[in-house]
Amino acid sequence: MQAHIVQIEDYYNPENFADIKKFADTQETPFVVIDRRIIRQHYNDLTGFFPFAKIYYAVKANPGNEILELLRDQGSCFDIASTYELDKVLALDVSPERCSYGNTIKKRKDIRYFYEKGVRLYVSDSEPDLRNIALEAPGSKVYIRLLTEGSHTADWPLSRKFGCQTDMAVDLLVLAKELGLEPYGVSFHVGSQQRDISAWDAAIDKVKTIFDWLKNEQGIQLKMINMGGGFPANYLNRTNDLGTYADEIKYYLHEDFGDELPEIILEPGRSLCSNAGVLVSEVVLISRKSTSSLHRWVYTDVGKFSGLIETLGESIKYPIYTERTGEQEECVIAGPTCDSADIMYEDHKYELPLSLEIGDRLYWFSTGAYTTSYSAIEFNGFPPLKQYVIG
Repeated sequence: MQAHIVQIEDYYNPENFADIKKFADTQETPFVVIDRRIIRQHYNDLTGFFPFAKIYYAVKANPGNEILELLRDQGSCFDIASTYELDKVLALDVSPERCSYGNTIKKRKDIRYFYEKGVRLYVSDSEPDLRNIALEAPGSKVYIRLLTEGSHTADWPLSRKFGCQTDMAVDLLVLAKELGLEPYGVSFHVGSQQRDISAWDAAIDKVKTIFDWLKNEQGIQLKMINMGGGFPANYLNRTNDLGTYADEIKYYLHEDFGDELPEIILEPGRSLCSNAGVLVSEVVLISRKSTSSLHRWVYTDVGKFSGLIETLGESIKYPIYTERTGEQEECVIAGPTCDSADIMYEDHKYELPLSLEIGDRLYWFSTGAYTTSYSAIEFNGFPPLKQYVIG
């Protein structure tokens, strides 16, 4: 197999990384350092490539107050998944008009809570949920989430837990009008860390079919397409740059909808925050399972239950940097807990220097999203993963 020698300049501006490391050197592991300058640049890139789109940041990716404040000031809206996230965002003086209840699985009392707080945009993918919205958030705008093919080409694919088939989406939008709601649009999500840009083409084709049928057969004019997230971060397996994604997706949109596009919503999370973060861990132990073993086991003080759950199935392969140099050898990388599932990489063996020692630091690149927000509380007594923000 090829050696994976991680170079800083492949992932970070050297000045940014120098600032991150200077701060990191003063802190005790494990923790994540977020550089807000990188998030700001990613946001500006996204709005530059999609000037016609509204950005609804997926708060679940990283709900840190400093990040939310930055995006608030940049003009972002927010994709909210729970009453807890809503309270957090509203407490930062974000108006409810900039919030969407983007979770298809919600209690009636939570819908009522969102409505009472002023939120008027809701997603749904089932009749019972739609009827709950009509009862608890009367007159609100609703959009229906589609099941999409192609998520298997994403590093972190979405299951059939979310969305419905095209014929059901049509029925739900008709029902929404009957229930006194505003059938506003359609949403889809092609899978997180999606590498196949054509996945957007297939989804947009479905949306166009729904728009046309409802207009021609029911006199319902939908106004919005929510294209979800899916734009990739810069992990070990490289992807096309955002500009390439944007060019292709804009072509798909104009091919189906012409020059007069409906309102377009994007819900980035990973693509805004991942590359802004570096997770720093310490090597706790290095061992071999036999005297003739050709690879080492490297145990760190961070694992699946303390922020690295997206290594489940070895789906997300984070670039790992060490200041040690010299000859490299394959390693299994595992976490610190008393759980045999706490192994990040075993089938896909990383190569780390033979000079690596207990007490050395490992720098996990592109860990600004879905790490602290996934971190367990006191499993084995370990505290949640700390996060610091600079820039």
